[in-house]
Amino acid sequence: MNEIPLDVTVIRIVSAICMLSLASIFDMWKREVHDILWIAFVFEAGLLIFLEPNTYEFLLTLGISLIIAPIVILFWRIGFFGGADAFCIIVLSSLAPLLTITHTMISPLTTLTNAAVLSAILPLLNAGYNGFLLIRHKNIFDGFDESRKKKIIAMFLGRRVKNPKFGFSIERKIKNFKKFDFTLHHAENFEFCNMPDTWITQAMPYILYITGGFIIQIFYGDILLKFLIG
Repeated sequence: MNEIPLDVTVIRIVSAICMLSLASIFDMWKREVHDILWIAFVFEAGLLIFLEPNTYEFLLTLGISLIIAPIVILFWRIGFFGGADAFCIIVLSSLAPLLTITHTMISPLTTLTNAAVLSAILPLLNAGYNGFLLIRHKNIFDGFDESRKKKIIAMFLGRRVKNPKFGFSIERKIKNFKKFDFTLHHAENFEFCNMPDTWITQAMPYILYITGGFIIQIFYGDILLKFLIG
């Protein structure tokens, strides 16, 4: 991390957390984030450049931080997450490039990899919930003609709910039986499921994971790097 005045560091960190908090609220509430939010914080990021004591060093750090931009744009186009998530990471990289209050190594990918680690918690929660239902003798696979392997995968990817909301269906009907469908759909083009009593994978706003990943970066560092290099 560059040695920059404490007041500029605090402004950047607080601004980034405010941006992420607002984005998370809007994404949870309306499942969309207006572009005006990103424009406002990009404008602030531009203004903060003039407070840097060493503009050249900061621009070098900024350039390294923005290496993440083409990666998240590719992820967006593939459909791994939405445009708001991509814009969020790019603006965050401009507003708080490679910032942490720890003395550990971080990279342009740290926020994203931390977010990926956090997102891995949901499949574990799904498996625990579905396992609990099976222990209680609930027939969560009623109507399915599937292999044990696919049933185990489904237990991690989602759950059966009576009234789905903000989730994507992972089942389809073939003749008189149901089958699991784990096809990857584009995050922005695939519609939420509204069919009752169905298996869904939860559409958790990825901005929540990005927010958590950034906070971990600031106060802890890079989870994967610490695991790999100690």
